[in-house]
Amino acid sequence: MAPSVPQNPTPAQALALLPKLSDADADLRYMSLNDLYNTLNAGASTFLTNDYHTSAKIIDGVLQTLDDQNGEVQNQAIKCVSALVLKLPPDILAPFVHRVSNIQTKHSVDTSIPSTALRTFITAFPRPLPGLPPSGKSQDAYSAISRVLIPRLLGYIVIPHGLENLPSPPPGMLEIGSEKGANSDAVDVLIEVIRCFGPMLQDPEKQAFQKAIMSILDDERTGSVIKKKAVVAISILAVYMSDRLLSTFVSSTIESFRGSHLTLAKRRLLITMIGSLSRSIPQRLGPYLKTLAPFVLSALSEEEYEEFMEELAEDGAPNLEIEEVREAGLVALEGFLSSCSNDMRMFTDESIEAALRYVVYDPNTATDEDDEDMEGTQDEDGDDAETNGFDDDEEDFEEDAAMSDDDDASWKVRRCAAKALYAIISTRSNGDLLDNGILYDKIAPVLIGRFKEREENVRLEVLATLASLIRKTGEGVSLLSPSVDEEIDFTAEYASRSRKRRRVNSDAGTFDAPGVFSSSMGLSSPAPSPSPVSGPKADLARLSPAIVRGVSKLLKQNSISTKQASVTLLRDLVLVQNGGLSDSLGKVIEPLLDAAKSSGATTTGSASASVGGAAAASGSKMRIEALQLISAICDTHSSKVVAPYIGSIVPSIVTAIKDKYYKVSSEALLAIESLIKILTPPRSAGSEQQRKLHVGNIYDAISTRAVTTDADIEVRQRAIHALGVLLARTSGSNNLKLLTTTNKTKALGVLQDRLKNETTRLSAVKAVDLVVASAIDQSDVQPAWARGVALELGAQLRKADRSLRGASLAALRNFVSNSVVLASLDDDTVYNLAGMLLPLISSTDLNLLGPAMSILGKLVKRCPKKVVDTNLKNALCGVVLSPLGGAVFDSYLGLVKIIGDQAVGQPLMQGLLQNVGVSGDPAVVGKAIGTLLVSGGSTVGVKINDFVTELRSSKDGKRKCLALSVLGEAGLRLGSSSPLEPSIFMDHFHSKSENVPRAAAIALGRAGAGNINTYLPIILSNSGKAGNLQYLSLHSIKEILQHAGKAHSDISPYTKEIWTQLLVSSQAEDNKAIGAECIGRLTIIEPKTFLPLLQNYLQDPTPTIRGMVIQAIRFTFADSDEAFDEVLKPMLIKMLTTMLNDPNLENRRLALSTLNSATANKSDIVLPHLAQLIPLVMKESRINTDLIREVQMGPFKHKVDDGLELRKSAYETLYSLMENAYTRINPLDLFDRVIAGVEDEHEIKVLCNLMLTKLIVLDPEEMVRRLDAIAERFRAILAFKPKENSVKQEMEKAAEASKGVLKVTVLLHNAFPAASAAAANVQGQAWKGYWEWVGKEFKPQFTVVENEVKNQAV
Repeated sequence: MAPSVPQNPTPAQALALLPKLSDADADLRYMSLNDLYNTLNAGASTFLTNDYHTSAKIIDGVLQTLDDQNGEVQNQAIKCVSALVLKLPPDILAPFVHRVSNIQTKHSVDTSIPSTALRTFITAFPRPLPGLPPSGKSQDAYSAISRVLIPRLLGYIVIPHGLENLPSPPPGMLEIGSEKGANSDAVDVLIEVIRCFGPMLQDPEKQAFQKAIMSILDDERTGSVIKKKAVVAISILAVYMSDRLLSTFVSSTIESFRGSHLTLAKRRLLITMIGSLSRSIPQRLGPYLKTLAPFVLSALSEEEYEEFMEELAEDGAPNLEIEEVREAGLVALEGFLSSCSNDMRMFTDESIEAALRYVVYDPNTATDEDDEDMEGTQDEDGDDAETNGFDDDEEDFEEDAAMSDDDDASWKVRRCAAKALYAIISTRSNGDLLDNGILYDKIAPVLIGRFKEREENVRLEVLATLASLIRKTGEGVSLLSPSVDEEIDFTAEYASRSRKRRRVNSDAGTFDAPGVFSSSMGLSSPAPSPSPVSGPKADLARLSPAIVRGVSKLLKQNSISTKQASVTLLRDLVLVQNGGLSDSLGKVIEPLLDAAKSSGATTTGSASASVGGAAAASGSKMRIEALQLISAICDTHSSKVVAPYIGSIVPSIVTAIKDKYYKVSSEALLAIESLIKILTPPRSAGSEQQRKLHVGNIYDAISTRAVTTDADIEVRQRAIHALGVLLARTSGSNNLKLLTTTNKTKALGVLQDRLKNETTRLSAVKAVDLVVASAIDQSDVQPAWARGVALELGAQLRKADRSLRGASLAALRNFVSNSVVLASLDDDTVYNLAGMLLPLISSTDLNLLGPAMSILGKLVKRCPKKVVDTNLKNALCGVVLSPLGGAVFDSYLGLVKIIGDQAVGQPLMQGLLQNVGVSGDPAVVGKAIGTLLVSGGSTVGVKINDFVTELRSSKDGKRKCLALSVLGEAGLRLGSSSPLEPSIFMDHFHSKSENVPRAAAIALGRAGAGNINTYLPIILSNSGKAGNLQYLSLHSIKEILQHAGKAHSDISPYTKEIWTQLLVSSQAEDNKAIGAECIGRLTIIEPKTFLPLLQNYLQDPTPTIRGMVIQAIRFTFADSDEAFDEVLKPMLIKMLTTMLNDPNLENRRLALSTLNSATANKSDIVLPHLAQLIPLVMKESRINTDLIREVQMGPFKHKVDDGLELRKSAYETLYSLMENAYTRINPLDLFDRVIAGVEDEHEIKVLCNLMLTKLIVLDPEEMVRRLDAIAERFRAILAFKPKENSVKQEMEKAAEASKGVLKVTVLLHNAFPAASAAAANVQGQAWKGYWEWVGKEFKPQFTVVENEVKNQAV
């Protein structure tokens, strides 16, 4: 605010500024207006409400300056209008609009000032929103607009507002003049009226606007710019049309298409208009497309094309009006395909044919269409095939372009056709046209043939479209899957080390992942991927040679945009195929290396667009893309393929590493890692002398980058990681020729030094991880270095950075897993390292707890008496008080077993008995004590009989449970040598304690799993008895089956008897869940016997039996093996289909849960047949009104939805499928269901919000198209206000729903900021209005959510 403006100005102070507005000095007039603007903004909302005199004076002054000769003064006057109208008395608004709309500019050069002032007036007020009451100021503004501005625009009064004998308004601003047609500024005002006050417009006003707009479009004198604005106006107006008005409008449009006097210009406008409507109101226009789409497709039909070509042959020059009609038709077709995809399914063939017809349309070039259709599919068997549609003399595109006519506009038609093909690929690929081969059979060959396109804008669209198809082919596929090169033998050292590490990991527990490091290190050389027999990848493989031939030509062009798009296309091709250049690498490697070395080049041609809609191409961007492609080639092709070109590749990458631009240097360091893997064993491309030279050059480059201080931090971090890769790949004494001992020592010193630097610490930890994981002998890790680094890694465990702690723990895991490295650590280092790990032995972070205990287990083996001290004992006793389970608990038991095996378990046993005892969960503590009891034997100070005595003598239920758990675990581990009899456990089945019988049953089962012949017959005899004894026996059987399946114990003599007993026992209501799990586990053990029986039981007439079978089948998926899968594969899909069609509601819910589990655990069986199952899931996600009933609750009636739980399960299944198999789901159907779910019950609403956040990443293009529909649902949720007498739960649900919507809103805005901008675009109007409304009406809550999203991102 200006210093001269007071904090609380009065009308008199504003009045005092007006005389200066007539001053001769323009600067003084400007400053006065500026002070007036600040005064109006600083004034209270009632500043001028009751001061009509001052208001009139200010209006006079502002209107006077609107006609000022100085443009800056006029602009400041416009700003004053926006501040003034919010302070004026409501009664003065209408006269103000009248005066502004009738300004006659005498001094101003800019004649658009009146319309600019009117638009400022309109946009100054809060926008009303559909379904919500407008604010008082909006109501006042609309009243003035309806009474004054709309009649002024149209030239007649539309709604009298109760007034009679009103004078006729002056000629309308939208009336078409005698010479120039309609006024462009008036159309701008009309657009703002509709955009800002559309929800408040009444039907007569909408009809009048529609009539005025159509008259503008029909008039031949109106210029094309104004007609385009009129199309925008009608598209925005359609958003607010009632269904009746829209139907009438569409009917009149259809009649116009059918009119006998339809000119080309009129036809183009009608096509443009419905194309624009498809973007502004896709859901409402969709049902009309079955009538409207044929009019557009007829303009692109084969018949009209033939007629045009005949006329062209006669006249020799194309008709530009016809080309404009085609361009409009293709733009409209793209809008139909992208915005109304489901409604356009019936026109799929016609749409594809039209787009293909005009993507090759080039009247200035004589071509044979039949040949062109086949281009790109010829075999590479001769010189003719090498041309791939290019001239034999390999003319540059620039030379072709020189022959084109300056007036040739056919390139616009081709570009629009390519965009239409892009829309088809982006909306109809997943589970649709991609799977049935149409995209590759019809579209891809034509796109490849258009690589020879002479206009760069079109060529870029063609490349982008084909790249999109390739990416769609590879979605959901694991791109890099290393496999062993058949021609490369591992050395004995590598093989021995690999086998040894696998054995160590299996002992260490679940948290050791064998093969992770060898895969990431690229120890195996990729073999050529087997060519798929059928499907999209097979189609791509068939066309791949033609694509590579075409791209190799494009890479030689001068245009950076074309080269960059070609490199991107080639990279996508390589990644999707996991190779694919084995036979043609020589064609692309030279131009590719040239692109990687190019710098300082400029963009040629009209290359404002680039592949994927990214920013304009640049030399550096192209170099980065080229380096990424080189890296992908090295990672996906065998050494034999790449070896001939290593001599050219290495110098290029080394040069790029030294580049001053950090992004190029950083990408080059990633590429050099791939080269290191090729040059070093076991891949070893090239001769030994060449490899030594190249490795030396690489070492010099990356070591310099790792230590230099003037390099960007990202470059240094990647250089450090590359150094780790180099050291890891040259490990072993046999590789000293590649990397000398001196250089290796220096490199290890660099890594140790970088560990102490905060900015490079994390990269150094990961590099050390690679080095110690790959160490073969003492030459790889010197003892002093190993001890220092190990302690430094241990020190990192105290840091606050969680990613650093996790990486340090992973590195330490490899330290202790590799016997060579572990031998380098002395006892003191091991002891200190164990002490550094103790703070992690806590339940506060279970992700770190498991690996930490695995590492401690190795350290205990290395130095048991020193490591197992009081501190470790207290930590282990403390952590077992928490509820442990799963892999973490397995690691805990593994550590306890190691302590017992090393005969140092007595202090821990005393701690568990005295300090823990019954304070923790008896099941958890008992397993720990039982494990230690068996592994420690006589060294732990207690015997099994002590616990038997405790069980019999103790009267405390918790102590009995603990003793039972200990004895059950001991019986399991002792096996047949166990002295325990079943009666010890069964005597407690009838205990009065609530928990003891169940603990006894579980302990009986665990002990029985170790001694089946003794225990199982007794358990089966009890399972036939009704009541609680049967229930407890099922728990025992479950434990036996669970361990029998893992240990492969021989229970085959008892399986049939178990099956029979389980079928009988599971009929009881309390036994269903446990019985189903037992049946499932038994089926895993003998799938050939019991899976067919389960399939037959799915047809049983009893719903409870079918439900039990469905649950049993679900239990089989998580723990089964390959033998089970072989039996399951032929029958799974049929079983799932039967389940999902079950007439019982609860059984269908269980079936959805079973499908969810099958997708997660048996994806290779389920996913190829997902198209049969998805419609059944979609069906259950819809609200079934037949399942909604009214229940009388006192004086109130309450609706109960019996289908809610089923719908929740359907949405949970859709969520799982979306994450695991999105490429096999039709995105249009999925988006429909997710958006519909936003309005469903609270639990479904929350899940759908989460799905929307995932879909932002999975399918951003479709998400942008759905923003308007999402905005409508979100606005309804935020506008909902619970009743004042609502219960607390309902209030909390409403608040949570609003917060969830606001969070998704922020995420959507962050992902698509352009969609929330206020640009004049017919698509996204609802989202823009919603975004502005949320920012104003929910500012406090919105700010909180924005901060939460930012913090989560950080």
